[in-house]
Amino acid sequence: MDGALSDIRVLETGTLLAGPFCGQLLGDFGAEVIKLEDPGRGDPMRQWGREKPHGQSLWWPVVARNKKSVTCNLRSQAGQELLRRLVVESDVLLENFRPGTLERWGLGYDVLSALNPRLILVRVSGYGQTGPYSPRAGFGSIGEAMGGIRYVTGEPDRPPSRAGISLGDSLAATYAAYGTLAALHARERSGRGQVVDSAIYEAVLAMMESLLPEWSVTGYQRERTGAILPNVAPSNVYPTAEGGDILIAANQDTVFRRLAEIMGRPELADDPRYASHGARGAHQAELDQLIAAWTATHTAADLLDRLHAGGVPAGGIYTAADLLADPHVAAREAIVRVPHERFGELPMQAPVPKLSATPGAVNWSGPELGQHNDEVYGDLLGLSAEQRAALRTDGVI
Repeated sequence: MDGALSDIRVLETGTLLAGPFCGQLLGDFGAEVIKLEDPGRGDPMRQWGREKPHGQSLWWPVVARNKKSVTCNLRSQAGQELLRRLVVESDVLLENFRPGTLERWGLGYDVLSALNPRLILVRVSGYGQTGPYSPRAGFGSIGEAMGGIRYVTGEPDRPPSRAGISLGDSLAATYAAYGTLAALHARERSGRGQVVDSAIYEAVLAMMESLLPEWSVTGYQRERTGAILPNVAPSNVYPTAEGGDILIAANQDTVFRRLAEIMGRPELADDPRYASHGARGAHQAELDQLIAAWTATHTAADLLDRLHAGGVPAGGIYTAADLLADPHVAAREAIVRVPHERFGELPMQAPVPKLSATPGAVNWSGPELGQHNDEVYGDLLGLSAEQRAALRTDGVI
């Protein structure tokens, strides 16, 4: 079936992750995503990632899935003219250059919207398109720091840590996709496009819960707390007999009573130190020690069987191998396997969320550089084979 966005054409001109992940999300639900890349080099994501069998990135097939690749030197006048022609035929232009770059190339929204008043320009950057910091270079890690999440991530006796993924870039891209859908909906009423301005630090800030009013009203500053939530207990990582860990979250009164029963210590639920949410929070450390002493005498499988049967939220801390082996993940088709000409078949995460009538799909993995030049420049723009050959000779495509 056609995806929910199968009537939408997106031009993606960004590189690395903050823009391209937005393109991935839109492409997952059927948008035609045409990715413009530098001739001869392409998106640096083609080379990113620790493991590169056959010299090929394993990240690229994921972030560039469902996309068409064309080459276009946007620093040349001829390349800029190609983009103008593509804009006329498209719904969305997605970019994550440093603010001011499009304007310097003569491709500002005033110019592009005059060519196509329905165009939605989606701009992802470190600090946004306005304000004193907007001209600065801004990577995801810097946005995570300024947005507040780095300060509260990690162990309290160590420097701030990172989440282990490119969180800031992915959040900004997710909000950019959300903004794109909102702008497309608004266009149905107004008939006109608009600019979507997604800043990495603001996307991170948007996730920071009650951080600001806690400081403003009470003077409370959140600190790094490791695996726990302060005053929310029990909710932590606990050891198992085989040396691994599981996570147990039993911080509601009724759930804690069920945990106490499973532990064979029903009296704990009536102990004044643990009988209420506030009391458990006040005695968090000693309660965690008590639970850890119990979990350490059981295997993870035994613990999870008991906890799940007793209605206590608990789970393993999954690696990639765990995800690939889990029957629930398989039943939900949360991992799809996509053919790849070099790797044979690649497992990757399925589109999220699931739609009942127009679900997302992964139709192909990341394309070769310029794989769709003839289709896009020939079929869509009507350039002849001779014209395309001349553009190649001139280094434009």
